[in-house]
Amino acid sequence: MEFFFVLLALLVVFVVVVLAKTVRIVPQARAGIVERFGKYKQTLPAGLNIVVPFIDRVRYLIDLREQVVSFPPQPVITEDNLVVSIDTVIYFQVTDPVAATYEIANYIQAVEQLTMTTLRNIVGGMDLEETLTSREQINSGLRGVLDEATGRWGIRVGRVEIKGIDPPPSIKDSMEKQMRADRDKRAAILTAEGERQSAILTAEGSKQAAILSAEGDRESQILRAQAERESQILRAQGEGQAIQTVFQAIHDGRPDQSLLAYQYLQMMPKIAEGDANKVWIVPSEIGKALEGLGSTMTDMAGIPRDATPTKRVDMGPTEPQLPKSQTEASGSASKAVEEAIAAAQEASQTPTGGGAASSGGLAPGAPTGTRSEEPPAP
Repeated sequence: MEFFFVLLALLVVFVVVVLAKTVRIVPQARAGIVERFGKYKQTLPAGLNIVVPFIDRVRYLIDLREQVVSFPPQPVITEDNLVVSIDTVIYFQVTDPVAATYEIANYIQAVEQLTMTTLRNIVGGMDLEETLTSREQINSGLRGVLDEATGRWGIRVGRVEIKGIDPPPSIKDSMEKQMRADRDKRAAILTAEGERQSAILTAEGSKQAAILSAEGDRESQILRAQAERESQILRAQGEGQAIQTVFQAIHDGRPDQSLLAYQYLQMMPKIAEGDANKVWIVPSEIGKALEGLGSTMTDMAGIPRDATPTKRVDMGPTEPQLPKSQTEASGSASKAVEEAIAAAQEASQTPTGGGAASSGGLAPGAPTGTRSEEPPAP
């Protein structure tokens, strides 16, 4: 009985082993290489597969996804005999699992060696400057050579990228110095151009300021001259109207001898004003002024007897009028003054029954020592 159970257990184990050898599950994006007695039999796709147990064997499981392999830096000699270190990255994909298994022993190592030799061949024909600036050209050359060589291995190279190109430390130092000198030169050029532009703009600004200042001075002088001219014209017109007003008031008031004598006496203190007037001469007309002030005589020399109104002098407009030109203004002012003088002479020569007025008169400021003729007694 015990022998029966042992035999049954062995049978169950054998069945499980046979099922495990028969059913094979291949993951997605994988391919299984099946060999029968050491010879290629078939390629298992992804999913559940049935093989003959103990006869068929899944020898390799190939990854069909695109793979990325980074190779360590490799020393490469350029055309100008400089050693640079270049590290690359390869993007490839297995397109034929059978060829990748039986055509090459280790396709990753083969790709690495092929990349290194091709890179040395390409970079060996370039100098350092061209190597540092021609990465796209190196990538294209590597991809073309690798794709052609790995086609029979069942591999397709998608991209080849250069991660870095490191020149020797001495070359790096020299390049940094050269770049620094170049940048300093550009900075000096830009600084000089900026200073030149600044000087040009400053000079233009000074020129414009000088021009504007000169124009402002010219306009100011013109306006000042015009204002002075108009001021002189208005002042002359005002003085002329003041003279006409005073002259007209004198003629309209018809003053008598008493008023003139009183005014003459009021002007006497002003004659003595001033510290320098130590000695002053009393005019000879002072006696006649006092006689006229104290007497009731109304008929004296220089006082007209005719009570008829005199001819009124036209005083012109009360508001100052600016003439069209200074010549016209001076001509009109001279004419008005001449007319006023003629009217005054006509009024003074009106017959009063006595003799002509004396040349001395009673005006203050008459020459000292001159006396007028005595008027006839009433």
